[in-house]
Amino acid sequence: MISYILPLAVPGWGSIALIALAIIFMFGGKKIPELMKGIGGGIKEFKKASKEDNSEEEETK
Repeated sequence: MISYILPLAVPGWGSIALIALAIIFMFGGKKIPELMKGIGGGIKEFKKASKEDNSEEEETK
């Protein structure tokens, strides 16, 4: 039974293209750069917070 489910777990290029087109239609071409900018800002904040957390741990040692 697992052999039937496994191919469904790995998306192919066609599935990825279909998902990308659906996202473009949902958000429009102008909203996607703003969305990516927001995601990038969130990643930067996460990295900054994790570095601050690591430096606090080293100071307490």
